[in-house]
Parts: sequence; structure tokens; C-alpha cells
Amino acid sequence: MFDEKELADIVRMFSTEGAVTGIRPLGPGYINDTFIVTTSGGPRYILQRKNHNIFPDIPGMMQNIDAVTSHLKKKVEEEGGDPMREAMTVIRRERDTMTPEQEQSMAGDLYFRDGRDNYWTMTLFIEGSLSYDKADTPGLAYKGGLGIGKFQTMLADFTGRLNETIKGFHNIRWRLTQWDEAIARDAAGRAASVHEETAWIESRRKEMLDFWTLVETGAIPLRVTHNDTKISNILFDSKSGDVLCAIDLDTCMSSTSLNDFGDAIRSYTNTGKEDDPDLSEVSMSIEMFRAYTRGYMHFRKDSLTDIEKEYLAFSARYITYEQVLRFLMDYIDGDTYYKASCPEHNLIRARAQNRLLESMEAQYGEMEAIVREYSK
Repeated sequence: MFDEKELADIVRMFSTEGAVTGIRPLGPGYINDTFIVTTSGGPRYILQRKNHNIFPDIPGMMQNIDAVTSHLKKKVEEEGGDPMREAMTVIRRERDTMTPEQEQSMAGDLYFRDGRDNYWTMTLFIEGSLSYDKADTPGLAYKGGLGIGKFQTMLADFTGRLNETIKGFHNIRWRLTQWDEAIARDAAGRAASVHEETAWIESRRKEMLDFWTLVETGAIPLRVTHNDTKISNILFDSKSGDVLCAIDLDTCMSSTSLNDFGDAIRSYTNTGKEDDPDLSEVSMSIEMFRAYTRGYMHFRKDSLTDIEKEYLAFSARYITYEQVLRFLMDYIDGDTYYKASCPEHNLIRARAQNRLLESMEAQYGEMEAIVREYSK
């Protein structure tokens, strides 16, 4: 899609050191296109083409990322750490590549918009780091909990305003409005075939809305949240194995910190695959739940409010329910959001996530007991 000369020209829009010696793709690129840039005499960099179909407000996103990473760097410095390795570094535009309007814009130096309306951003590659695609041991789940717990704790005193770059993200009232519209629309003519699955959504509607009302009224406070807390979004030191920092801050916004916990539990504890057709393989591992909770609460037990602790275990059910709803809604809509490898792929996903949710509900008392144990 992009040749190396074109990519090198884009790199020159940013304030980098050294001459570009190579540019190659990095990662599968499910949402953004990511490249690693090597230079002669300078560091390596990460170049990304942000997907403005998924993220409609790239300037607002980059303002959020810049504000959050600046705050994190100050906290790392105060604690005697290395801000260049323990927080992401946003690379800004070269001043002479910007228009006067861009220079005056709050986010004008944080991204480059090419002639095809692609948005490009650049960050420093953190040397001596590693990441994992899957948390497959309790030890790694524990470290993942440490990573997100540390991230949230360092941002607990953040006072800036963050942009809502994705409308209604994790807002179940908004999602249920979309759901009701999808059912009424029945765009793909599939609604009549999923009466049983539709009942899954309706039977839990009230308790999910009751939880979200606590967020809307301020009983559960808003905090800085990552909103994509899978293990691959945490970097570890390649020598010590210690947590370095959280990365991929595209969805960083203001919401309840419980969303980050719940999304991590949905990801870390599933014994099967997100789209597992064999439902007998799908359940929530209570061992992995315990490990992640222990790591997370190491940092968060003294700063979460009593009501946040009360609903911490519930947040895993909330986020998993939301994912059941979104997969099923996309199936009813004709697979317009998630990529589907077969006509029933989103329905398979919804069924697998519902089985995970049922497993959480069956073990909910033990989950709550574990949270209480690590809240002391």
C-alpha cells in the first residue's frame, strides 16, 4: 500500500535524528498500519497511519496522548525512573513542514495529514523492551495487573481534560440504544434467527444500566482510562522482566477505571478463544483472575473508593456483556464493523463471549471474595 520512498518522505515530516536506513511493517495491522523506522546514528521510531474510520478525531486523540504521556514522564522523573523508557515519547512535527494554521493548532505538530487524507504519527521505539501476545500463565497475568495498576495510579492526579474521541465507548446506555435500533432495522434479515441470543441481552439489560447509572451520577468516579488493556499493550524490560509502561494509548479517555479492569479480565482469563466454536473450551479461569487482581490491587487498593472496589468484579461481567451485545448487533446488521471470515463469525463470537459471561456469573461470589482479599 505504501512504498518505502513514500514512507521515508512521511518520516521527514517529523523531528527525527539520523538518516532513514530502513522501514518495515510491524505487527498485523488490524486497525492501524504500523512501521518500525531505523536510522543511521539515531534511535529507532514507530510510524503509524491512524485509522480515521475507527478513530474519527485523530487531532483529539493525539492531544489526549500528548497530555497523558507528558504527565507520566513527570511522574517517572519524580520517582527517579527513566522517562524515555517508562513512558511513550511522542515525536513532533518539524516546524518548517507545518502551515501557519497547523502551527497555531493545539495538535498541529502531533500528526501529519498526507494528500490522501491519511493521518500519520510517530513515537520513539523503546529499546530493550518486549511484549507478549497472550497472557498464558498466572505469573504473566500478575505482571499485567501491575502494569495497568501502575498506569492508573500514576495518572490518579491528572487534572487535564481529555477529548471523547470515540462516542459512547463502554457506555452501555449508548450501546443499548444502538442495539434497539439494529433490532428494529434488521438490515441483514437475521433478527428472527437469534431470538435465544437476543434474550441474553434483554435478561441482563437492567443490571447493566443500573451499574452505568452509578457512573453517570458520579457515584463511581471518572478517571483516566486506557480502554484497551490486553497484555500486548504493556511493555516489559527484556532483561529484568519488569513492567516498563503501557502503550497504544489511542483509546485513552475519561471513564471509570473499572472498564480497564473488566476488559483485562475478559482478555486474560478466557480458557478458550474469543471466537471459539467449541463452547466446552470456554470458561473463566479463576486462577488467572486471582493473579491479575493481585497485581492490579498492589497499586490500586489504597486509591480506589469503596464503591469502586464493590463493583470491581462486576466490571468483568459488564465489559463481557457489552462485547456479547456488540458481536451480536454486528451480526444482525450484516457484519459492518468487525471483520468476519464466514457469514456466522460474529454470531460464533457472541456465543463464545456469552459462555465466558456465564462462567463469570457462576464464579461471581469467589471473584468478589478475591477482590476483598486483595483490598486489605
